[in-house]
Amino acid sequence: MPERVVVPIQDELDIVRARQEGRQLAKEAGFGPVDLARVATAISELARNIYNYARPGSIELGAVQRGSRRGIEVVAQDQGPGIADIEEAMRDGYTTSGGLGAGLPGTRRLVDEFEIESERGVGTKVTIRKWLR
Repeated sequence: MPERVVVPIQDELDIVRARQEGRQLAKEAGFGPVDLARVATAISELARNIYNYARPGSIELGAVQRGSRRGIEVVAQDQGPGIADIEEAMRDGYTTSGGLGAGLPGTRRLVDEFEIESERGVGTKVTIRKWLR
């Protein structure tokens, strides 16, 4: 299993590639079907946000271990416009594009750990972790 895989996000096919790479990594780590779907969906949401709002960016995937816990870590990073109000962006139903507004809050619900940093004019970094049960 490779240490880290970085998928640049520049077009829609990169979203698919990031999802596939993450699903494969999670499968190799021992995740079951339900958590494989959760990981893949979370990666899709993060990659789509980069594609829609902040190209170019990247999705970095890797195995992670903390004590006896093992899992997968995903870091979505871009150099886009940043998020003006993170608290508002994390509210269910919030959207700047007319979508469902489920992206970031939905992603947070799919994973065990969710961290977000954003600076206007600099970009956004979202780190998520899913642990094996």
